[in-house]
Amino acid sequence: MTAVPPTPRDDGRPDGADRGVQSGGETCEMLDVLIVGGGLSGISAAHALITQCPRSRWAIFESRDTIGGTWDLFRYPGIRSDSDMTTLGFPFRPWRGDKAIANGADILDYIRDTAREYDIDRKVRFGHRVIAAEWSGATARWQVTYETEAGAGRIECRFLFLCAGYYDYEEAHRPQFEGEDRFAGEIVHPQFWPEDIRVEGRRFVVIGSGATAVTMVPALAQRGARRVTMLQRSPGYIVSLPSRDRVGAMLRRVFPQKLADFLIRWKNIGLSTFFYNFARKRPDAMRRRVKAMQRDALRPDFDIERHFTPDYDPWDQRLCLVPDGDLFEALNAGTADIVTDEIARFDADGIVLTSGGHVPADVIVTATGLKLKVMGGMAIAVDGEEVTPGSRLVYKGAMLDRVPNFAFAVGYTNASWTLKCDLTARLVARLLNHMDSTGADFVQPVAGPDDASDEPMLDLQSGYLQRSAGILPRQGRRPPWRVEQNYFRDLRAFRKGKPRDGVLQYGKARDQA
Repeated sequence: MTAVPPTPRDDGRPDGADRGVQSGGETCEMLDVLIVGGGLSGISAAHALITQCPRSRWAIFESRDTIGGTWDLFRYPGIRSDSDMTTLGFPFRPWRGDKAIANGADILDYIRDTAREYDIDRKVRFGHRVIAAEWSGATARWQVTYETEAGAGRIECRFLFLCAGYYDYEEAHRPQFEGEDRFAGEIVHPQFWPEDIRVEGRRFVVIGSGATAVTMVPALAQRGARRVTMLQRSPGYIVSLPSRDRVGAMLRRVFPQKLADFLIRWKNIGLSTFFYNFARKRPDAMRRRVKAMQRDALRPDFDIERHFTPDYDPWDQRLCLVPDGDLFEALNAGTADIVTDEIARFDADGIVLTSGGHVPADVIVTATGLKLKVMGGMAIAVDGEEVTPGSRLVYKGAMLDRVPNFAFAVGYTNASWTLKCDLTARLVARLLNHMDSTGADFVQPVAGPDDASDEPMLDLQSGYLQRSAGILPRQGRRPPWRVEQNYFRDLRAFRKGKPRDGVLQYGKARDQA
């Protein structure tokens, strides 16, 4: 992959953009679709519009100064994909990199290369942070307020498509520990990793047991840290997979390129779905299988029961992936270790444990989790009524009950993010085309009185989801209000689902005026 520099700001209107008229005669730029967010899901949404709605007028508003989203934000050592790139990559531009589990820099290059290849980067307006959006039933348009360095602005659009993910880029989950002010070293959070931090010869303690922690520990060890300790309150499930897909490499040698891409992608979708379903249906068998793999990878005296045996079933929380067993290798080599205990307080030289032990440190890394920001943190209203996502049902994991011409992209918790985002992008394109062909001005899903439930749309027990369960949209009792964590079921439902399914309601602007 070839590195692409950040695209310069586009201070002009997108091709063919119109000017709408607001009350009082004030003009406002008018788009068919406004995409919010320039990461994986935003690029996927743009491609769907280019290929399926070629006459649509659209733009991407990106609050940061470059394309890439999460893959540009996170810069901590070892940052990499937590699923295979053939499914995390775009289906319209298959990943053909050497590694199936890729590092963050290669993924960022891939995203930027894709945006450039399809001229998507020309439609991105950087430094545009959307802060509010209000739907007007009288005009069947969204009035969107955004901020730039130059000040606030407004734009109108027929359809609003949020592709901003659900992480808060400005703030992470960061609990405060007693005695932090006494610690003589550095305290850093992975989300805000300093570029100039020195690793060689220093003692690192990484607080946490999730994907970030298991990624950073071997990476810091490889970069010459004197000692790296993963300090966890409780264990998680950690499995090793090869960073290179040997079967995929064989398929590329045997078959033409496009056929090989197709076979590799569906092989990996099938395998991930099979192992997830196996884990949910036979958790004890999955637990034994994971433990057997760990015994084969770790030295005989390593305490697997204490450090790698959670008190919950596989996939109650997301499994952590270590490519080529790099964490296990660091533990075997003695360049890293794991301590399972609780923190009593910090002192000048490190961390005092509740058991009375002490972990020395020069640098403490608080890999304590992420903070969710639902709907990009923007305020949403429909005809003057505030929309509270936590009180709305979610339609097919992509739209909100009684919110017209609105969709959002959220990926799977048990598979690659892009798989679901691609389905959502194609759904939006189909709805736009159906409205154009029938003369409708708006579409909205409407739930019935028997559809409601109080279950959040993402039901993993991971800390960052549990902390934010109250602000997440709710899922209902039955499809299409249930959020399926199954690509095959979603693929069937999205492709075979009709634009008029008895749940989606269409209308003209005058119907709501």
